[in-house]
Amino acid sequence: MKRILLLLSCAGLALGACAFISACGANGDGGEVAPTSAPATEAAETGETATATPPTEGAPQPEVPSTTTVSTDDGLDSGLFFEGALVGEVTTESCTLSGGVETTCYQVTVVGLPVDHDVGPFCPPTISSTAEEGGIWLDGDGLWDIDGEFITGLATLYGDANWLLYDEDGNVNITNTREAFEAAARPNVAPEYRNHCVEGRLEWLPDGEPVTTTVLIPTVPVVADAPAFNEALLGVTLNGVRIDGAAPIDAILRAYTIAAFDDCGGHYNPFEGYHMHASMGCSGIKVEGHGLHFAYALDGYAIFTALPEGESGDVLDQCGGHEGDGLGYHYHAAPPAENAVVRCLTGQFVSNSPGGGGGPRGERR
Repeated sequence: MKRILLLLSCAGLALGACAFISACGANGDGGEVAPTSAPATEAAETGETATATPPTEGAPQPEVPSTTTVSTDDGLDSGLFFEGALVGEVTTESCTLSGGVETTCYQVTVVGLPVDHDVGPFCPPTISSTAEEGGIWLDGDGLWDIDGEFITGLATLYGDANWLLYDEDGNVNITNTREAFEAAARPNVAPEYRNHCVEGRLEWLPDGEPVTTTVLIPTVPVVADAPAFNEALLGVTLNGVRIDGAAPIDAILRAYTIAAFDDCGGHYNPFEGYHMHASMGCSGIKVEGHGLHFAYALDGYAIFTALPEGESGDVLDQCGGHEGDGLGYHYHAAPPAENAVVRCLTGQFVSNSPGGGGGPRGERR
């Protein structure tokens, strides 16, 4: 088999070395830099092994100078969201944070789909399919391309002969109707949809429309007494997508299902629509020497892509944050194999932010 388990440190290295997609910043002359995107590429191969990899560099991309105001302790900059990523205007209202602080918050509503690249693919059609025909799988321990060989190797990977996600003709069992998607994209999977690769489609969401998410984010971040975690919702991306807590991997695997992610770390469920569980470096604003700024957490701090292997251990706190390069406090995403974007929140946040569930112990994926 040409699949191997990626150690978390390896996933971090892949992210740190990946190419960027620059978007919605300002160039050296003060003008706008238009969003750009590039498709995910073929999985890297080394001898008999292949691993899930983020997109590689396409055409030359404009760089946003490190002196560009991206995010500091002053909080969210609504002007950095990509064109079309927000529903309506960002407004300000009074709010009470998780530590009891009364302050003001921005109300931000994201559109629910990335505005700078397509979503999918998710599940490979056959056991002969290549990595380009499927997405990725992450389970807290490893990161894999979902190709045909991954599908046929699940029984070995998880040490359980009950895994069989394909029929006698080699066709992968995929949720290919709205009813199948809704019955399988939940921990209590209907029996007939066990041993399926689960994927959703936009047209199967309510009214066939993206599911918007509204969040309240402090106008000025407030450090909490101790790090905390909001299980359902952790932040929003500059390209219009919600960031959820860890996917409920144990429940997914107990049902002999694979809730496939696309190469950008997102997938659909019937409740939140398209949402992210991992950062793969597909989109963001490049800050020279510091990766991509691609999101804001609920506490108002910016989220950047993961640091390269070997650079994070001594500089990042338990939540994955630090101060550096004149950016103020900010987070770096966890390696995608961890099934997390942000490990915890350093600042106070609005704990009842609208937007539904989806946390690691919740009822949604």
